[in-house]
Amino acid sequence: MCSSGPCRWRRAAESSRITRTAKDPVKLRRAIVVMMSGQGQSVPDITSLMQVGDDYVRDVIHAFNERGFDALDPNGAGADHRRSVGRCASTSA
Repeated sequence: MCSSGPCRWRRAAESSRITRTAKDPVKLRRAIVVMMSGQGQSVPDITSLMQVGDDYVRDVIHAFNERGFDALDPNGAGADHRRSVGRCASTSA
């Protein structure tokens, strides 16, 4: 994934679009976490605003960095979405 220039703006625009159109609350929450991280918010700031754990935020960010926007989809993982993000992040090498 790129970190500057036009690609960065495309990622920001896509994150913004997902937060406006996502019907799945898990996908929405993950997109907001990624968007806030991209805006420079710290993990403690994101956890306090989103009312999620710091492990969840880190798992989502790492999964997004490894898999891109595919990491935002819940993929039918069941009730424990945090574990599914962590598992996807650790197995997609």
